[in-house]
Amino acid sequence: MKQQEIKELSTNDLKDKLDEWQNQLIKLKLNHSISPLDNPGKIKVYRRTIARMKSELQRRDVRA
Repeated sequence: MKQQEIKELSTNDLKDKLDEWQNQLIKLKLNHSISPLDNPGKIKVYRRTIARMKSELQRRDVRA
């Protein structure tokens, strides 16, 4: 998910997406520890996207 897409989401939608992505990251890490993923770079993408979402939420809290 790109930064522009994240900015376009409402705050509630962003929080929902954040929870969804965090749960997915946990599942990916668990699956990777059991048997290696075909593309372990997905974990990195999920971590970065979660960080972008958290940063956007933080910016919105500061402005409000």
